[in-house]
Amino acid sequence: MKKCMFLILSLAVIWQLNWSDALAESNPRKIYDVKQGDTLTLIANKYGSTAGDLKLFNGLQSDRLLKGQKLRVPLTYKVAPGDTLWRLAEKFDSSVQIIKAANGISVDDLKVGQKIKITPKKLAMDGKFVLMTREEFRVWIFNQKFTRKVAKVQQHHTYQPSYKQFNGTNHFAIMKGMEEYHISGMKWSMISQQLTTFPDGKVAVGRPFDMAPEGSFGLQNKEAMHRIEEDAIAIENVGDFDSNQMTAEQKETIVTVTALLMLKYGLAPSIDSITYHHWWDINSGERVLDNSHGHAVKTCPGTEFFGGNSTASAKNNFYPLVRSKMQEIRATLH
Repeated sequence: MKKCMFLILSLAVIWQLNWSDALAESNPRKIYDVKQGDTLTLIANKYGSTAGDLKLFNGLQSDRLLKGQKLRVPLTYKVAPGDTLWRLAEKFDSSVQIIKAANGISVDDLKVGQKIKITPKKLAMDGKFVLMTREEFRVWIFNQKFTRKVAKVQQHHTYQPSYKQFNGTNHFAIMKGMEEYHISGMKWSMISQQLTTFPDGKVAVGRPFDMAPEGSFGLQNKEAMHRIEEDAIAIENVGDFDSNQMTAEQKETIVTVTALLMLKYGLAPSIDSITYHHWWDINSGERVLDNSHGHAVKTCPGTEFFGGNSTASAKNNFYPLVRSKMQEIRATLH
């Protein structure tokens, strides 16, 4: 009887393991939740990848991982009836070419029951700079985990470089040029801003999010500068919006990125949470809002930035767009 019970339990365990394997293959997870003690190498070994590739899949600026962070990882998938390479690429954020290369196949036909490896797309990176579309940034920001408290988003325009310097492909060159100026010209530690938007709608991560921006406000009052910056995310929008008319793509990106930051950090659009450079004395760090007479202020983010750089323009033109986009994004979250 004992032998019989042992055999039944053993068969049950084997069946459960086989069922778990089958379930994992038919419902694979493309997202890994980082646990205490995880390293990129450990996770890479588990999923048949490399630490370098995991950084490119996820736009990681360093090897540091935080518990609760989410990583896009390769997965093994068992082909089901009706599956095509194109459908699987769409479902798992890959591409037909990437899936073919990962599996050493040259044809488009798949066989039911066939096991294939599906690898995520790599993000465009150059050193610590990560260049993304709006859709890629949305995934990136919600998968990341940060430790620094953020209470406000600063909006800037670059003035120089302007649209004249952007040729459609030189995103990284522009980022490196700004960083060189910030380091050599301004004597800051690295590029000042966390995010940069471009005329084609792309957005780039520069300064790590867990480092405060550097030197935007209060250049002659370092104590005030550090106090202002400690809970801020800085966005530089490439263009001179005192004269350039913003492209529709960049406009959509600025609204979307700002909305995503509001949602990520639990903020609501206001003059306290979305602030314009124009509202601060650049030397003293005093917040003057629309009372700029007698103060050293810039026009930044531009006199034509979503209708103007005043608080009224922000309240009437920019904030409603951000609120609407936040509602649109919330409606798609599960």
